[in-house]
Amino acid sequence: MERRQQSPPPTPPPTPPSRVILGKYQITKFLGRGNFAKVYQARSLQDGSTVAVKVIDKSKTVDASMEPRIVREIDAMRRLQNHPNILKIHEVLATKTKIYLIVDLAGGGELFYKLSRRGKFSESLARRYFQQLVSALCFCHKNGVAHRDLKPQNLLLDADGNLKVSDFGLSALPEQLKNGLLHTACGTPAYTAPEILGRIGYDGSKADAWSCGVILYVLLAGHLPFDDSNIPAMCKRITRRDYQFPEWISKPARYLIYQLLDPNPKTRIRLENVFGNTWFKRSLKEEPEEKVFEFDLYNKYCCDKKLEFGMNAFEIISMSPGLDLSRLFETTSFKREKRFSSREEIVVVEEKVKEIGVKLGFRVEIGKNGAIGLGKGKVTIVVKVFKIVDDLLLIVIKLESGGYEFEDVYWNDWKIGLQDVVLAWDMNESNLGM
Repeated sequence: MERRQQSPPPTPPPTPPSRVILGKYQITKFLGRGNFAKVYQARSLQDGSTVAVKVIDKSKTVDASMEPRIVREIDAMRRLQNHPNILKIHEVLATKTKIYLIVDLAGGGELFYKLSRRGKFSESLARRYFQQLVSALCFCHKNGVAHRDLKPQNLLLDADGNLKVSDFGLSALPEQLKNGLLHTACGTPAYTAPEILGRIGYDGSKADAWSCGVILYVLLAGHLPFDDSNIPAMCKRITRRDYQFPEWISKPARYLIYQLLDPNPKTRIRLENVFGNTWFKRSLKEEPEEKVFEFDLYNKYCCDKKLEFGMNAFEIISMSPGLDLSRLFETTSFKREKRFSSREEIVVVEEKVKEIGVKLGFRVEIGKNGAIGLGKGKVTIVVKVFKIVDDLLLIVIKLESGGYEFEDVYWNDWKIGLQDVVLAWDMNESNLGM
């Protein structure tokens, strides 16, 4: 009998060569492609941590319509660094052709994929994800950010199964309000509040509450409450609350969804009030009482990352004449961060900061990472000292709250008090006396 020659095993696809991004991160794996970016897994060459890298090719994707979306996403994520259920941005790096957003790696993938595999979730699992979602969004709204594109595809999971809200490209910031309302129609119709579809002025937090109601329904039912490609027909169904609950959804969960899917935004339940709902509170772990300066949160994602982010982001501005990202650093009429350089010893600068704070009547606290917290009335400041080289320090004064009052009432006194230790204000002006 003639022996049959066995076919050789198929050749595996070639592994793309690893790349190093500006000497900081080594690309290890391609994860996927979004609307205007590719996403990779990478390893930090500084501490070995694993991150995700969102790569935006400016020559192909950045046009007049895309620029504000990129700016908005970075700006929103900058403001929302301190919540465990919001995807964190660590750095922004750039070359002449590409922008790199370095963010947390969501090892568990999209919530959408997990839901599509299971069909629907149990109430206990759906409640866990929903609790994390509402907590994250209340934090967003407290910081003036409305997401406006909430759907399971934009909710990621980390390696431990914890939810991470992502994709802030359509988010709204306080600067976009007109007479206290938003007016831009955006989002995915099946998850979008009726007032947005109706193109009238709307409250972004109330619109997010509607989207949360749709998401909770989808997690429990496995399908959309309003699913119609004809938008006017969908709006009519929404107005009539024309949807049915599957029999397996409990009455307490139905009541919460009913309150969220209220077509009238004036009577729709606010997300902060959801915390008082009996179904929602079940198995909800009590959060420790917040400290005056929230140092636990601040230390967890300490100033070092924010400093690195800010300095690298200025590289984008210098390398991208067609992409004006300067708005990221002046989100209001005052700057959220004041910076100066100094040639004094760290202890000298820190003692000077505490001395001025006491003289001006500020409460002073020292954080675990050495940050100095100062509070008076509505004003809360965090001051951190960084050693750049042996004889040069960078001092960052971050305004956590009360920026306008600080600018109007206290800033001149602080500037005068610090003059003995200041070499130059604002390192970005390259005026370091070197």
